[in-house]
This record gives sequence, C-alpha cells and structure tokens, in this order.
Amino acid sequence: MRLCLWPALAALVLALVDASTLTPPVLPLIVRNPYLSIWFAHAREAPWENWPMFWTGSTVGFAIMAAVPDTKTVYPLLGRSHDFLRHSSSYNVSFPQYDGATFDASTTNLTYAIPGSDVRIILSFLSPITPTSTFRQSLPAGYLTCIVEGSTDVSLYVDINGEWASGNRDNKIEWGLVRTKKSDSAKTPIKTWSIARRHEQLLTEFFDHAEWGTIHISAPADVEHQSGESNYIRRQFAEHGSLKNKVDDSYRGIFEDEPVFAFSKTFKLSAASNNSHEVAKDSAIFTFALTQDPVVQFASARGLTLMRPLWASYFFTTQEMLQYHYDDYDTAVYLARNYSEQLAKDAYASGSQDYQDIAALSARQVLGATQFSGTPESPIIFLKEISSNGNFQTVDVIFPAFPFFLYTNPQWLAYLLEPLLEHQLSGQYPNDYSMHDLGTHFPNATGHGDGNDEYMPVEECGDMLIMGLALVNALKDNTQPAFVRTAPQQALPLSLEPTKRLPLVNSYGMDRTWEDMGTTGEKAAAKWAKRSYKLWKLWTGYLVRESLIPANQLCTDDFAGWLANQTNLALKGIIGIKAMSEIASVVGEEAESKWYSDVADEYIDKWQGFGLSRDKTHAKLAYTWYGSWTTLYNIFADALLCFHLPAGKSSSLESSRFWDSDQLPLSAEAKSSTKSTFIPDAIYKMQSDWYHAVLQRYGLPLDSRHLYTKSDWEFFAAAVTSKEVRTEILQHVATWVNETVTDRPLTDLYETEGEGGFPGPDFMARPVVGGHFAFLALERACGGKASEGLKFLDEAGPAEVDVEEALMADMVENQVEMGEL
Repeated sequence: MRLCLWPALAALVLALVDASTLTPPVLPLIVRNPYLSIWFAHAREAPWENWPMFWTGSTVGFAIMAAVPDTKTVYPLLGRSHDFLRHSSSYNVSFPQYDGATFDASTTNLTYAIPGSDVRIILSFLSPITPTSTFRQSLPAGYLTCIVEGSTDVSLYVDINGEWASGNRDNKIEWGLVRTKKSDSAKTPIKTWSIARRHEQLLTEFFDHAEWGTIHISAPADVEHQSGESNYIRRQFAEHGSLKNKVDDSYRGIFEDEPVFAFSKTFKLSAASNNSHEVAKDSAIFTFALTQDPVVQFASARGLTLMRPLWASYFFTTQEMLQYHYDDYDTAVYLARNYSEQLAKDAYASGSQDYQDIAALSARQVLGATQFSGTPESPIIFLKEISSNGNFQTVDVIFPAFPFFLYTNPQWLAYLLEPLLEHQLSGQYPNDYSMHDLGTHFPNATGHGDGNDEYMPVEECGDMLIMGLALVNALKDNTQPAFVRTAPQQALPLSLEPTKRLPLVNSYGMDRTWEDMGTTGEKAAAKWAKRSYKLWKLWTGYLVRESLIPANQLCTDDFAGWLANQTNLALKGIIGIKAMSEIASVVGEEAESKWYSDVADEYIDKWQGFGLSRDKTHAKLAYTWYGSWTTLYNIFADALLCFHLPAGKSSSLESSRFWDSDQLPLSAEAKSSTKSTFIPDAIYKMQSDWYHAVLQRYGLPLDSRHLYTKSDWEFFAAAVTSKEVRTEILQHVATWVNETVTDRPLTDLYETEGEGGFPGPDFMARPVVGGHFAFLALERACGGKASEGLKFLDEAGPAEVDVEEALMADMVENQVEMGEL
C-alpha cells in the first residue's frame, strides 16, 4: 500500500488515457525476457474472456478479481476465474464495465467501472524500459499497480499458478512464502510467494518455457495471503472478500488439485470518502519476477561458461534483489515514463499517431527476447531468436532489431555484439565469414566448431559490418541516450562496498557518461573498432570476393528459400565493404580505407547494371530474374551510415524532413560530412515510386514471389522513401494492426491481403520488431543530419508506374536478347 504515491500513479495512468489509438490482437503485461513473458491474449475482447498467455500462446493461470462487500458481488477482471465460482447464496458473479486498454512503451493499463457505483479500477502493468540505467533493465521483474477510486469499499484478489514455473503441466512444483520487515535495506515490508519445479532441469526448455528458475510474486506486507486448491481459494475470496493467511504445504503437480498462490487487499474507500468529502483513491503494488542462475551457457574465450545474471553482481541474495526492485518503484516509473514520453514525441514527429503506437507496442517485445548477463564492468546482452527456431544470438535477427538499440541506447548494441565478437576472436569458429548464430537453441551458446551453422555468409558479414559502423558512428558522434540521465531524488542507492566504484554505473544505478568515465565517445569508438579489426577485415575480404555476384545461398528471409544473384543481398554486401572503409579510417588504417572505398565504388556501379530493370523503374529480385521485383530494404543502411549526405552540406535538425524545430540533435558538435552520395538519388526515387505502385491493403509485400511481407523490412524501406509514400505504408500497416486475425504477440511476417494472417511459418513475439524504430534511428544518425540527404524525395509526388507493363517489358526484352543469342 502506498497512499502517498497516488498523485504520481494518477499522473502515470491518466497520461495514457488517450495514448493508444490502435487495437492490436495481443498486448504485453509482464514482459522482461524470453521466459518471463506474459501477455493479454485476445486483447480486443474483455480481459476475463480468456486466460493470459505465454508468448507461445499457451495459457498461464493469472486471475484478478474485485469484490464489493455491500452487494456481495464478485467481478472477474483478468482471466477466467468465474469458471471456478459455482452458484452460491453467499455471493453473486457479475462482470464490470470494461473501458478498454491503453499502452505506451513500458505500460499497459486496463480500466474498469463497477456498475451501479462510482468505483473505478485500473490495472497498470509496468515492464519498465530504462535506457539510462542498464542495471535496472537487467532486473528480471515487472510491476502491477492496482488503483481504485470511489466511495464504496472494494477488495482485490490476485493469484498465479504453477504454469509460470514450467511449460510441462505434469511437473511437480514446490513453493514458500517469505516476509520481510522494515529496515535500512527494506523501505517497504513485503510478502513474497516463490514457486519452482521440484526437480529443475538446468538450461532446458519445454515448448520454449524455462524448466529452471524460480517465479516470485510480491505484495505489501499488510495484504492477506493464501495458497491452496484453485477452486477453494477463489471461492474463499468470493464469499468473504478476504483470505486466511494460510500456506498449503502439500507440494504436488501443477494441475494436481491445482495449487494457486494468492494475495488479497481490502480498500476502505467509504470511510476515507466520508472523511474527505471527496472520492477516495488508493493503490497497491505487486511485483512479478523470474530468477535464474545461470541464465545461459556461453562458449566464451575461456571456454564453455555458465553465465550469471547481471543483477547477481549487485545483490548477495535473491530476496535482496526482490526487495530493492519493490522499493525502487518510484524510480522505475520515473525513468520508464521519461522514455515513453520522449519516444511518443519523437515517433509522432517522425511519423504519426499510428507510428507512435506501433513503436510503443514494439519496445517491450524487443527486450522480451533478451537476457542481461556479464558483470557491472563488462555487461553482456544475450538474445533468443524467439519463435522462428530458437537460435542463440542470431546475427540476422539482431540486424533487423538494431534500430531499436541505436535509438534507445547504442551501448546496448555493443553489449549484444560482444558475445559474437568474443567467441570468434577466440578462434572457435572455423569459417572465413561471420557465423550465423552462437548456438542452435537458446539458452545454450555452444557455438559451431564444425562451421555447420545456417549458411548465410554474405548476409551475416554485411550485417556485422553495417552494425559495427553504425555503432562506431553513434559512439563517435556521442549519440548517447536522449533520455533523463539523473536519478530522481527518491532513488535508492546500491548497497556497494564503501571503497567500490563501478566504472559504468554510479551509486544510484544510473549509467555513467563518457565524460564521467574520463574519456570521449570518439576514443571509445576507435578502441571498440580496433579490438575486433581482424574480424572486420576477414569478413570484408569475404565480401570483396563474394558479394558482387552472390552464389546460391540464403539471406535473412530464409523462409523464402535459396536463391542466387540476389539483388538486395548483394547491395548489403557492397554497403558492408563501404562500411569497412570507414571502420579502417577510424582505427587509422588510411591506405586500407581507401582501397575498400574504391572497391565499394566499383561494385556499386556494376550492381546498378546487374540489379535494376532495363527501364529503371525497379530493382529486380535477382540479377537474372527478369519480370521480378524486390523491396530494397538494405538501401536503408546507405542513409543510416551517412553515405548519402550531400557534399559539404551543413545542416541542423531544425530543417529536417520530419522533426519539429524544438527538437535538438543529440550532438551539436557532430561533424559535417564531406562525402558525395554513394548510392545515386535516382535509385531512392525509383524505389519510392515503385512501393507506391505495389502497395497492398495491409502493407508493402516483400517481393514479387508472394503477397506476404516482413514488417521490419517495411519500416527499413519506408524510412528512405518520400514523406507521402512513408505515410501510405504506415497507414496500411496500422490498418493491419487493427484488423489482423493473428492471435499472438505482434508477428513480423504476415499476408498483405485477405485477413492479414500468418502465411506459414507462424512468427510471433520476435525481437525483429526493433526494425519498426528505423525512422527514429535514421533521424538520430549522423548528428541528426542523415534524413537531410533524402529531402529531394519530397520535391515531387510519386511517379505513376504501370507495374504489369514494367514487369512484362523486362521479360520481353530479355526474351528478345536470348533469341538474338
């Protein structure tokens, strides 16, 4: 209970009332990592019509109810608890008025009204995104704030079951209750249920659920608690509006007399309302956490290593972490709200209200695939390729996600790339191109010592070089998170040894700036690039040999199959070579820099002859596939890496294509580029016009083979089109979000016609939706100047293209040439 927090809570909730205009099929509730990932299923329906779900779609027991003693009525709020409430003379079961869901980047709010009364209830689920506090982002826990107002007493009930602890319902579980007392290290006494498998299976999964670790649900110490059989506990609350403070210690299976673990709280609103002559307001905070140690195993430079969670470096015990997390609520809200508000402002300026919602909806999903590990001195972020195949640290999954990290905190991108670089620098991968992933299935990064990982050599080399230079540029231009960097006055200090000063984190858990660390971003960029220079050079050598005319191989869109001479893939490789020329310059290898630049210039000229249709209306899917076309999403990297800035052009963010005049660049000292453009303007204009012509009901198809699309690549492509075409694509994607029949966390692969459903395979909850931040990453790039090189796109509307005629003409001309031969 935190009565003193009401003003802050009200501001947090009320700020979101009008924040969401889209109606996605699923919304995040508690989403922190691949195994703590709880979602509001069928989010267009009332929350009590279905159970919440794990990201795979499997249900989890998570029930929230309200009871009004005056009318002896119980109201299900979340989950199908009413299925357990048989007819009784002791209570009535009714349903509240559901006023809908709102969301921002960190929060999902569900709002209810109790019919026949002035009671209003808000369930506010917070999985805070804290870009300037890596320490807080590493905490594997989220919050539920139950907020009530009115003049009638009301009781709230929350429970979870063993499905949170294991994906196998036949497993046995054990549990316990721990209480803390107020002390210097415990500002608010709490009660915590802890639930785990009786026999854990370390680093194993069952249908993507973790089979090791402990689930915790905490509440203020003055709530009532009870565990026991689900029917009995839920009916106990329905009859009495309270629980008995008893612990069922008969450990058993998840669905063996299904045990649930419950808290309840009665809010005395009537007395408070009578005393103040105003509507009374009150709240209670609950937290949900999953602790695992180790979190993964990783074939590091020193060998196969069990990796501990990052938070374990800051706390001696799990209970210390849980208590800190609970007491840190005010700071978590402050930082998360700052991020959400800035993201909303930036996204609206860069796109529209729809883009604001899409970016907000995507943010928690990206981080829901991550595990923070390492040490305070050297953090690491591990990533699961959720749903598509479960690979560990997949390069071509990090690549579509990386605009999110560039926008949110570029240093997190360095932490993501670190395991890949360390492993390959140690000589454990035998090929002369970048590896596809660190392991066949998360959480086991055992590497591919035989070199037989998925074969995407040009893709992965290009991805790593493009991301490498993007990070170098962000560091060099001092592109640090544009969010609040100081902790609020109420922030809790870390319990560190008096003499211990962490290099990356201050005593309140906030990330230090380069200035705080006594260095500059430019020095950090050079140091980072130089450490892995032999890898950059190795991979670029491969691209020089293989990227201009790619052999038969997969690209990141591997579901589409193998294909030789891929136009878009070749472009990625060529931009990768160009990126290497910049990386070489940063580390002082000027001769090598010039050589790579010359090669890239030669290749891009040849690529235009190979990859474009004869009438120059579009890029072909493959060099020799006449009458085909492709979304040329890899051209985004050309603009992002500052290769498309007009020579000698000096600019400021005020004259940007999308940003308002009151929004300032991240670094006023960013250097003006003197480079001429690498990819000609005509190609950008050509593709922008083509996308306008081939747009379908729900978006821009991936290529001419199918009507399905990838939403990450839609945003990469739209970021480098005219404002008019960008807006068109965005509106069509927003329509899809509102109408799609998909029933899982946001998919990135969907049909652009029909019902907007899964085309097969069924992708869901994947971190690649970080690509939806492409607009925002581009606006940040090059000291805020990257989008200026694209202003020419807005000088005229899209040219009309007859798609059928253009494709047919390309095929006919090819047949004529073949006939002449």
